[in-house]
Amino acid sequence: MSTVIEQPVEARLVAAAPRMPSIPAALHYDPREPFAVRMTFPAPATLEGVDVCWTFARELLVSGLEEPVGHGDVRVRPYGYDRIVLEFHAPEGTAVVHVRAGELRRFLQSTTELVPLGLEQQHQDMDNALAELLRDAG
Repeated sequence: MSTVIEQPVEARLVAAAPRMPSIPAALHYDPREPFAVRMTFPAPATLEGVDVCWTFARELLVSGLEEPVGHGDVRVRPYGYDRIVLEFHAPEGTAVVHVRAGELRRFLQSTTELVPLGLEQQHQDMDNALAELLRDAG
C-alpha cells in the first residue's frame, strides 16, 4: 500500500480588490507518480463552480522557493519574506495565488522523506503508468 501525502494550504487569490481573499486549497503527492504534485481548489473557490486540479512537476515547487521558474501553464516564484506566488495559466484566464513558503517547505519535506529528490525513477511503476496511458488513449 502506498502512502499519499495531502496537505491543506491557505492560498490567497490575487485580485483587483485591495484585500486578497483566502481560498482553501490542498497539495497532494502520490509516490506512484513520483515526479508530480497536484494542487486542488474546491468548487466554491473556482469561477466554474467545479473542483479544479493542477498537476505539475514537484521540482517546480522546489526551485520556485528560491527563484522564478516555469514558462508554461504553471509558474512559481518567491514573493517577499514568506510568500510564494503560483500562477496557473489556462485558456479561460490566469489565476494567481500566494501561499506561505513555510507551508510549501513542510509539504516538500514530507514528500522528500517519502521519495528523495533525484531518486524518483526508482519509485516509478512503469508498467502501471504505461497501462494507464494506453487506457486513457483508447
